[in-house]
Amino acid sequence: MARAATPAAARLLRAALLLLVLVAAGRRAAGAPVVTELRCQCLQTVQGIHLKNIQSVKVTPPGPHCGQTEVVATLKTGQEVCLNPEAPMVKKIINKMLNKDRSN
Repeated sequence: MARAATPAAARLLRAALLLLVLVAAGRRAAGAPVVTELRCQCLQTVQGIHLKNIQSVKVTPPGPHCGQTEVVATLKTGQEVCLNPEAPMVKKIINKMLNKDRSN
């Protein structure tokens, strides 16, 4: 039969497990990218949005977190919108934003 753990032993075990988790979470491989989400961020996309409403655009290439290219536009209102990377208007927006960054 299994012996019941004393309350002190149970607390010690919990503390040791917590310490182990914290140490493991604090260690990172040097140079390895930190993935914050392990799934696609864009579940729904829009075809396009007017360029004057966009503050910035972030393009995330396919990777282990998601098999498709994701384009997230941050609007001047602070709202984030997922854009369809295959839409012609979105391709124009990305090109304009890239050219704008190069000219600065």
